[in-house]
This record gives sequence, structure tokens and C-alpha cells, in this order.
Amino acid sequence: MALFESGNPTLSEKIFNRSLTDPNAGTMTVRGSINKFGFLLVMVIAGAVFSWRQFTLGDSGTAMGFMIFGMIGGLITGLIVSFKPTTARYLSPAYAIFEGFLLGGLSVIVNASVGKKFPGIVPQAVGLTFAVALVMFLLYNYRIIKPTEKFKAVIISASLGIFLFYMVMMVLSFFHVSIPFMSWNDASPLGIGINLFVIVIAAMSLILDFERIETGEAMGAPKYMEWYGAFGLLVTMIWLYIQILQLLSRLSNRN
Repeated sequence: MALFESGNPTLSEKIFNRSLTDPNAGTMTVRGSINKFGFLLVMVIAGAVFSWRQFTLGDSGTAMGFMIFGMIGGLITGLIVSFKPTTARYLSPAYAIFEGFLLGGLSVIVNASVGKKFPGIVPQAVGLTFAVALVMFLLYNYRIIKPTEKFKAVIISASLGIFLFYMVMMVLSFFHVSIPFMSWNDASPLGIGINLFVIVIAAMSLILDFERIETGEAMGAPKYMEWYGAFGLLVTMIWLYIQILQLLSRLSNRN
């Protein structure tokens, strides 16, 4: 999620600058990154379908195992790619499959929990995620929203705050301490408000992701950075989807 120049640590300007030291690696293009993003998206869907199917077949033990495996595998591969961009071409597909396992399990659990009150919650979350991404792309493409230095600073600072908050929540969970308004079932104005705020930050991070990929092409970044750009965009899209799914889950619990 967003921590540096793009609102996403995987798309830091420093990383793109360092990649320019390899003159024999070909040249990155926006089209190449988008094509690779599409491939990674297919990998996510494949992993999600497999994980979802395990739950629907009643094999919850295996399904939960793959979900946890996906969470841990996604974290490890994501960190490696983030700090070692040259591995993106090899590890990005693995990251996408791992995240697919996680998202498939998470989605089917949410669907089973609130599906009767909110039929079609998962397709709606998917649709809204892509709708938001499309709107952000159009806003960026027509320069309605420009990623100025001030804009970047706000998104980076907000994203860093969100990341630190997530870390605090994780640490507290180890001591069996929960924050009520952060529960997926909490429909309080505070919980929904925080959820909406994070969605806005994730959506705005897409603007910076688009800008960084475009800048990478302009800088003449090496070809392997297409995988890195696609990977970074996928990270933000997954973050956005989870937040939208959580918001819909909260809204389904309102009286």
C-alpha cells in the first residue's frame, strides 16, 4: 500500500531511478505494464476461484489452509518484489496467485456471512473496484486530477498513517485486543467513515500509480520495470477491493 512516491512503496521514484543503471535491459512502456497487469489479474482470479471452490465443496479445512498460505505467501513475495524489483518478472505471478487464494477465501466468508441480507455482495464489490479504477484513470488521463507534489505529499502521509494504524491493530490482535469500530460487522458512523476515508486514499493512490508508470516510460526505465509497475498497480487494486468489500459488509449490517 501507499508509502512513497506513488502512494505505493512498490512504485517509489527512487526505485525507478536506480533501475536506469541497467542500459541493456530494454525499455519500459505503459502498454507493457498494462498487459502484464492484465495477466496478473487473471492469476488473481484463478487463485480466487480455486479458493472459493474449496469452500463451496465443503472442504473448509483445505480452503482455510490455502487462505492462510495465500496471506503469508503474498506478504513474503510482496516484500521481496518491493525491495528487489528485478525479481518482479518471476515473483509477481506467484504474488497474484497467493493473493487470489486470500481474496477468494475472504470473499466467500463475507458472502456466507451477509449474503442473505446483501445478495451479490462480492460481484458488487468487484464491479465497484473496477468502476473506481476506471474513474481514477479517466481523471488522470484527462488531467482533471493532477499528481502535484502537494497532492503526492497528502496521499503519502495519509497512506503512511493508515499503514501504521494497521500495524498497531495487528500487534493488538496478538494480545486479543480488538477495536470495535474496525470490525467488519460494525456499522457505526465512525467505522463507516474510516472505511470511506481509506477507500478515498486507495483510489487516489491509483492516480499516483498511473503517473509513476507513465513516468517510468518517459525515463526510459528497463523492460523488467513493466512487471514492477504492474505489480504495484495490483497491490493498490487489491487494497481498494478489500476496503470496498468491507464497506459493503458494514452497510449490510445497518438496521
